[in-house]
Amino acid sequence: MITLYGFPSSRSLRVAWTLEELGLEYDYRHVDMRAGEGRGEAHLARHPDGKVPVLRDGELTLFESSAICRYLAERYGEPGGLLPASVEDRARVDQWLSFVIGELEQPLWTQGKHTFALPSERRVPAVLPSAAWEFQRALAALERRFDGEGWLVGERFTVADLLMGHTLSWGVKFKHRLPESLEAYRQRCVSRPALGRAVEREQQAAEPT
Repeated sequence: MITLYGFPSSRSLRVAWTLEELGLEYDYRHVDMRAGEGRGEAHLARHPDGKVPVLRDGELTLFESSAICRYLAERYGEPGGLLPASVEDRARVDQWLSFVIGELEQPLWTQGKHTFALPSERRVPAVLPSAAWEFQRALAALERRFDGEGWLVGERFTVADLLMGHTLSWGVKFKHRLPESLEAYRQRCVSRPALGRAVEREQQAAEPT
């Protein structure tokens, strides 16, 4: 049985979205990060820094959203589905996953940490303009390689599009304006029914029992 440990509107949504795209059965375990459950002994045994997502699949336990999503796509996806069939195109997917995590998401997370995630005494508002500039710089780099038409790799939606669409949506939540072409691409990503099911699953898991 696959178990996903997550919290709504965090990176765990990427994993739930991947699971829904693949049509897999899974158990969603809500980790109440606001109540401090992430720092509890049980969850620290799953994730060394008490974060989400964590995936448990049989004897395998994984953390880091990009690694989890790629694992699920490779293990359970059909050839040419969320992962392309060719070695070359899978390398291109990995390229974009690295770009999303290292270049596009990083300044957004800097904004998040210094806006709400860190303890108030650790926040440095002075870094926010630099983080916003970094995100726009990464967007410009993305535009130089991708015009927003079609998908990032090949002719089908892949796990690279899933993480890209999710991260661009984070950018919108942080009040960044996307170029029209990338906004249209983002809308195509987030309009997929699997994402709607994933959001609903997270919300249901978070409801008090």
